[in-house]
Amino acid sequence: MNAPTTIAKSSERDLRSEFPGLVTGDGAPWHYLDTAATSQKPRAVIDAMARALGEDYATVHRGVYSRSADMTLAYEAARRRIAEFVGGHEDEIVFTRGATEAINLVANSWGKVNLKSGDRILLSQLEHHSNIVPWQMIAQQTGAIIDVAPLTSDHRIDLDAVEAMLTDRHKLVAFAHVSNVLGSVLDAPRAAAMAHKVGAKLLLDGCQAVPHMSVDVAALGCDFYVFSAHKLYGPTGIGALWAPHGVLESMPAWEGGGSMIDRVTFEKTTYAATPQRFEAGTPAITEAIAFAAAADFVAGVGLTAMHEAEAQLVSRLRRELIAMNDATVFGPEGSAGIVSFAIDGIHPHDLGTILDESNVAIRAGHHCAQPLMDYLGVPATARASFGIYSTQQDVDALLEGISRTRRIFGKA
Repeated sequence: MNAPTTIAKSSERDLRSEFPGLVTGDGAPWHYLDTAATSQKPRAVIDAMARALGEDYATVHRGVYSRSADMTLAYEAARRRIAEFVGGHEDEIVFTRGATEAINLVANSWGKVNLKSGDRILLSQLEHHSNIVPWQMIAQQTGAIIDVAPLTSDHRIDLDAVEAMLTDRHKLVAFAHVSNVLGSVLDAPRAAAMAHKVGAKLLLDGCQAVPHMSVDVAALGCDFYVFSAHKLYGPTGIGALWAPHGVLESMPAWEGGGSMIDRVTFEKTTYAATPQRFEAGTPAITEAIAFAAAADFVAGVGLTAMHEAEAQLVSRLRRELIAMNDATVFGPEGSAGIVSFAIDGIHPHDLGTILDESNVAIRAGHHCAQPLMDYLGVPATARASFGIYSTQQDVDALLEGISRTRRIFGKA
């Protein structure tokens, strides 16, 4: 049994104890290896949300009473915190229901104004469905055409091929900053430079990047950056779109309702300034406050320490799987916290079910990336994904569970 190598060891904190979800109902350790799907929540985030739902609760932006004013300040402070977390300014952050809604916002606001028949959108072979389907929808409405960039032999977006594919007809490039299946990391500054050279904008899906690495949107050079709170140890139901203030100001409102207006009459409605223009209805107040608490928690631990610890776990698991003659490991060596694999003769769903009997939780399926599965020539993969609370003991439990599964299936 390996000694537990954890982020907590380097920071002298027992991080696992700060996540109440990491035990089973009978108090046994739960080896949670599905963080790429959604992260467990630390007590600091749970407590922040509980306070916001309880003794601090009131609506925002409308009330003249003191608690509403205080909650409004807390909500807008959360916006500033999330902006700072990715190197932006508060007037550049739009709160959304998640990264999926953020991409749909860009497609239905910026896309409807800036795309026309014959324009081209460049995606890649490894994109999540959320970075494919909205562009298909807007392409059908505008007459734009979608191109798909291939992958390199080690399953990264092939930027040499991208450079050869891009033309002045391309108006948008939309790539995952980190693949949710392969863990491969995009050279975002290079992608941005290539997109801008032909006059296109670059949207980055940062869902799998923000939990694993420091993000500075200015250094990346992107035009849109989207991410979700629940991947970053925060709550579900909220995410963010970052874009330069000038770009947001040029985009029309895409949903109508309260909060996003300036003046309403039956003859004409005028809209609020950004970012409120894109936040129709009562916002996710408590979720925003918990989102900011999650950013504070991650910053307190340190993304560098987190990344180094996760890299050790990824490296060991890849090495152990490659040593199995019947296992295929997908993605590059330097994947960010994710290892996808397949074992000959064992469907990933069967593996996941048997692992669950030993309190090991992995993901099994197409991971909302069916075009990538087709590209890899498999119906599904098993995916182990690590987080701030992951340890070598989790890898031990996974490998022991794989060995048990192989025995059940009659493999040596």
